[in-house]
Amino acid sequence: MNEPVVYLTGRMLPASEASVKIYDAGIVLGATTTECTRTFKHRLFRIEDHVARLYRSLKYMRLDIGLSQSEMIRLSEEVCARNAALVRPEDELGLIHFVTPGEYKAYAGSAAGGQKLTPTVCIHTFPMPFHLWADFFRTGAHCVTPSIRHIPPQCIDPKMKYRSRMHWFLADGETHQMDPKGVTLLLDLDGNITECSGSNFLIVKDGAVLSPTTKNILPGVSRQVVIELCADLRIPFVERDLQVHDVVNADEAFLSTTPYCLAPVTKINGIPIADGQPGPMFKRLIARWSELVGVDIVKQVLESKPQ
Repeated sequence: MNEPVVYLTGRMLPASEASVKIYDAGIVLGATTTECTRTFKHRLFRIEDHVARLYRSLKYMRLDIGLSQSEMIRLSEEVCARNAALVRPEDELGLIHFVTPGEYKAYAGSAAGGQKLTPTVCIHTFPMPFHLWADFFRTGAHCVTPSIRHIPPQCIDPKMKYRSRMHWFLADGETHQMDPKGVTLLLDLDGNITECSGSNFLIVKDGAVLSPTTKNILPGVSRQVVIELCADLRIPFVERDLQVHDVVNADEAFLSTTPYCLAPVTKINGIPIADGQPGPMFKRLIARWSELVGVDIVKQVLESKPQ
């Protein structure tokens, strides 16, 4: 078989045969928890951390999927290994987990009440499209804070990674009117910096890396790597409330995320951060991360070609 495999609720299937029902709670309600893990040299990076967070989200959703974490890791590695054999040696894969409560028998969704559902569990991969992020490493990302606000933690705890993304879709619409390549950075209801749709946001001030508090953000696996790298390099890492004023006056800013690990942010709302160029702290951290994984991350992104 020369097409990727997908694990879908107990079965390994060719990708062309894998599908989710239109009555699935992930479609009807947008009730889906998810994770994204990437490979380095075709080996999954921090898969244990991603799966552990997935299972914390499942517990929060009150879902029992009938698989242990070790079984989920084994299935993930099998899907990854089989699909890595279909791509070029220089390519990398992103591996997605997503879980929904399952398929409703009537489209009324939760209004139907009392239906026993079987969770939908999916593991699939995709080739990492590094070329999409090349400009981040050439000139830096431009973050924009639109009028849409982050969902308060009183509604959905941000430590859960989920796919209910309508607020991000609306916010991106505003951002892209200002800059078609802009990256949305949401504020909370009090005007504090939170996060971007697929990444944590960090700044540098007076030699320290500063992060918004975890009250309003997903504590990313890549953010945790940054914390560990800072400890290794003896760089202070501090959590506190941050506002746009702090970002405008920062020495540097960057994004941490699974696909490209770390990328500099050189503008916010059209205003340059420092000299508007990727800074020395970013370069120091990305160099150490590259050593950690045995891959020149910046070179990998900049030299990638569309598939």
